Amino acid sequence: MFKNAHIWLPNYLASRKRGEFVSPPHVFFCFVDHYEPLWAKPSLEIARSRTQYWLENYPKFAGQFHDVDDRPPQHSFFFPAEEYRPEFLDDLAKLCRQGFGEVEIHLHHRNDTAENLRAGLLAFKAQLQSHGFLSQDRYGFIHGNWALDNSRRDGDWCGVNNELQILRETGCYADFTLPSAPSDTQTRKVNAIYYATDDPLRPKSHDTGVGVRVGGQATGDLLIVQGPLALNWRNRKWGLLPRIEHADVAGHTPVTPARMDLWVRQRIGVIGKPDWIFVKVHTHGCQEGSFDSALGIAAARMHEYLARQPFQLHYVTAREVYNLIKAAEAGMTGDPNQYRNFVLPPPPIRAGS
Repeated sequence: MFKNAHIWLPNYLASRKRGEFVSPPHVFFCFVDHYEPLWAKPSLEIARSRTQYWLENYPKFAGQFHDVDDRPPQHSFFFPAEEYRPEFLDDLAKLCRQGFGEVEIHLHHRNDTAENLRAGLLAFKAQLQSHGFLSQDRYGFIHGNWALDNSRRDGDWCGVNNELQILRETGCYADFTLPSAPSDTQTRKVNAIYYATDDPLRPKSHDTGVGVRVGGQATGDLLIVQGPLALNWRNRKWGLLPRIEHADVAGHTPVTPARMDLWVRQRIGVIGKPDWIFVKVHTHGCQEGSFDSALGIAAARMHEYLARQPFQLHYVTAREVYNLIKAAEAGMTGDPNQYRNFVLPPPPIRAGS
């Protein structure tokens, strides 16, 4: 029915929550961006125009909306290490200083080695820190081509079977790559926040893991924060088969109320904390085809719809998602706004924002 559905569909169907859905009191909305100015190998002039578009338009757009904590939408820019140019990061620094987001690490690599991966991550961390990004030498991560821990069946677009270990050793606090269906890189575990333990001799060690729970503790090598993955029966192929909802926000996958309802209904959160729901969606914001869905009319409709729902909406960065997860794990209660910096403080670029 669906390409590679045998990987994830059984666990998705088995994990469906029974009973009437009750809207949770708190929803944390995290918009992560595979932010690639050099996507499709354009001229530097075109790439520069893309980052300029964000610099000129995102403050005006985001300033229209606020959550229950009076914060504007937060955009987590996962910038590709292989595309580093200081001027691109200078533009993002201006947005971050204004309180609109934070920068984390994105990486496309191929036929790599553990030694080269470690050196590359450390070098890129230093470059980001020179712009005032990253909190306490830690970073969030998204793997290009979805191939975290060498998870493609053909072994392409990675090459490192102990990638989770390398990420932990170089300061990664969590991975935000998934979901990736219908790719074969999709894990069996779906709609979850969990700890994965690396098997350095085998790929795709994050295929399963230990769910984060209230009163629990970190285990294994890396925290995995998944976005929603579901079947959308309100958007059917050929009028019959449901389409896959994989949290992609783009021009070719327009956001609808039905999609947003599905995001929340997956109830992704910390076990034992049902009143805190995490909704992580992704985009490729530097592609012109995504401008409208990320910071245009379509994006405005998305934020307007979320604001009308019967829950308290909190706009959060990837770092704040990590902090809130750790606060829930530690059994913290009360206003979640007080836990945005529970473990990791804001990066220098956001000090005082």
